[in-house]
Amino acid sequence: MARMHTRRRGSSGSDKPATDENPEWSDVDAEDIESRVVELAEQGEDPSVIGIKLRDEGVKGVPVPDVKLATGKKITEILEEHDAESDLPEDLRHLLARAVRLREHMAENGQDHQNKRALQNTESKIRRLANYYRGDEIDEDFVYTYENAAELLEE
Repeated sequence: MARMHTRRRGSSGSDKPATDENPEWSDVDAEDIESRVVELAEQGEDPSVIGIKLRDEGVKGVPVPDVKLATGKKITEILEEHDAESDLPEDLRHLLARAVRLREHMAENGQDHQNKRALQNTESKIRRLANYYRGDEIDEDFVYTYENAAELLEE
């Protein structure tokens, strides 16, 4: 699939192993995994970072290669069950943070045309993603503005 704002093609990513069951060397209890996921979320970690930490650090020293295979639920589903999910989706929050940083940079460096274009592309992605999430993940009347984004990120 082509990239959104460049003429290059996207690079291929890694594929998950084609298996339906948790490996036998990873015998961590599902309740321990869920409690660790909630603990990391309360520390302010995003779901993608939680998955990486569980893969690398594990639970009680045993790595967890795939949370969904071990528990039967995705990380976001676990967070929803325990009311630990964030108010904004992770991808939208990262785009908002990038737009705020770029806007602050543009205030100091008005002639930086490359970053002006990057800001335009980022704001375009935010509007497109907001249309996708509107009503389900974010408010129906959400409209992207710099002030609105800065306020949402302060919370």
